[in-house]
Amino acid sequence: MSAQADSLKSILFALGANFAIALAKSAGAVFTGSASMLAEAIHSFADCGNQALLIWGLRSAKQAASPDHPLGHGRAIYFWSFIVALMLFSMGGLFSIYEGVHKLHDTEPVKYAWVAVGILAFGVAAESVSLWGALREIDKERGELSLWQWFRTSRQSELLVIFGEDLAALGGLVLALGFIALAMITGNPMWDAIGSISIGVLLVLVAILVGIEVKALLIGQSAEPQVLARLRAHIEAQPEVAQVYSLITQQLGSEIMVAVKARMHPVGSDVALIEAINAVEARMRTEFAQLRWIFFEPDLAD
Repeated sequence: MSAQADSLKSILFALGANFAIALAKSAGAVFTGSASMLAEAIHSFADCGNQALLIWGLRSAKQAASPDHPLGHGRAIYFWSFIVALMLFSMGGLFSIYEGVHKLHDTEPVKYAWVAVGILAFGVAAESVSLWGALREIDKERGELSLWQWFRTSRQSELLVIFGEDLAALGGLVLALGFIALAMITGNPMWDAIGSISIGVLLVLVAILVGIEVKALLIGQSAEPQVLARLRAHIEAQPEVAQVYSLITQQLGSEIMVAVKARMHPVGSDVALIEAINAVEARMRTEFAQLRWIFFEPDLAD
């Protein structure tokens, strides 16, 4: 793994793109009467609200530790990320499905369809920029992992949410373009309603996938597998450590708590043992900047 991904930069990329797209889509929905366009406008405004919540979550996660929260507030970002997944499911996905079903029974021709096509094409371009910004930050931390492997193992919930949102938004725009084109070609406005339903199903699917990953973080997950492997190898390589019995980590937002149980090489006194442990901990902090809390227990057996 290389440089740490900048989640805030990805969120700001997405916020700027989605706000511009939401305004364009809203004007287009009113002007054309397109159900797919209205679904996309609601989706984009919901995304803007979601990104504001993620920014709030990042700020909340930076609060200092307190007697009530001795390990800090890092998990706050997981809570807000889960709220965003719920909003993507309800305000984005379910509303789009509802709007599409409603239009199936009350179909109206799409007015000024070429205006809708132009706005959606602009949206595709803007969302592509937003997705590029997210992928650029993701590439800093995923290393040799595929995007799917990164999605399943990443502990940066806010980056997971932004990636899922951007992917769903781009997919939704492509679907809207396709179904509006079908409505234009066939003269059947029902295709527009089917497009709205398809967009909703896509959003619901992405929201469920994101929600599953964030739920695991809320319950409590260890550090990423590759970080955990590097950490164990680092401790075992220390000259003061004879054997590592157990290594437990907990991801707390951008920080990690570590508990180590190990047998140390014999030293002359209690003071020397304490100094040896302190030296190991200092090297751990130097090698792994994200370590915030280290609990080191010397022992003679597991």
